[in-house]
Amino acid sequence: MANSFSPTSGLAVRVRDTKYWLIRTLPLLFLTILGIGYLWIPDHALTAIGEGLSSNGFWTAAAVGLVAQIVDGALGMAYGVTSTTFLLSTGVPPAAASASVHIAEIFTTGFSGLSHWKLGNINRQLFKRLLIPGIIGGVAGAYIVTSIDGNTLKPWISGYLLLIGLYILSKVWGQLRIKTDPPTYVAPLAFTGGFVDAVGGGGWGPVVTTSLLGSGQYPRTTIGSVNAAEFFLAIAGGISFTVLGGFTHWTVIAGLVFGGLFAAPFAAVLTKHAPPKLLLAIVGTLISLLSLYNLYKIFG
Repeated sequence: MANSFSPTSGLAVRVRDTKYWLIRTLPLLFLTILGIGYLWIPDHALTAIGEGLSSNGFWTAAAVGLVAQIVDGALGMAYGVTSTTFLLSTGVPPAAASASVHIAEIFTTGFSGLSHWKLGNINRQLFKRLLIPGIIGGVAGAYIVTSIDGNTLKPWISGYLLLIGLYILSKVWGQLRIKTDPPTYVAPLAFTGGFVDAVGGGGWGPVVTTSLLGSGQYPRTTIGSVNAAEFFLAIAGGISFTVLGGFTHWTVIAGLVFGGLFAAPFAAVLTKHAPPKLLLAIVGTLISLLSLYNLYKIFG
């Protein structure tokens, strides 16, 4: 009997090997950085860091980062939306929530983009067309969110997140039709996605990925290209928020990164056993309910 082999099976093996490599490497890298920092950081700084890492804010953010990365690893989107919705519900100001998420995303999207690049999931032409407009939209959004009072923005952002949650829920009943023609609206879509991502603390994946997939683009290279571009968007957003608003809430950022680093095994298991539409239903419901809770606290 002939030995059967398909590109799909080979891709599955490479995905599995990459996941196992990330699972083994990321926690070790994180602990190594902590060890080096312990040797070189002054005692008074170590004391402040120790107090921050033992605070409720750090562990709340770590739990949020863990859940958000599980969702993102399983769906290819919604890390920023999930994280920001949770942070707003705990009382973090909109600008600080968006800044924290974008700085944390530099680490999470960096490893995600590298994985997609190693697996050949990136369409270079689509990636290039997403990159510059997305960065411009992200910087513009960061300028606006840091220039307006957080209490003024909070109901609008919570309303936007509610709409995103309902939009994700609508995809549960959608049907994907694959097209071969390249999209003609990438630049304005990327600008819009980058803008709402910075203002709302999330939305790049739900806006850009779901719009491209909904129009029938090839799923594997679409998700890979959007995730790769998001890494550079996170860098631009993190720098913009730091310059415009200062580096604040470092315990939240550290917690998001810490939780996200250890989420890969759970995301892999969830992706393997749960149907994609069930995951969409869960995250859409979660974001919608939390957004309604935030709106109730504002207007109730």
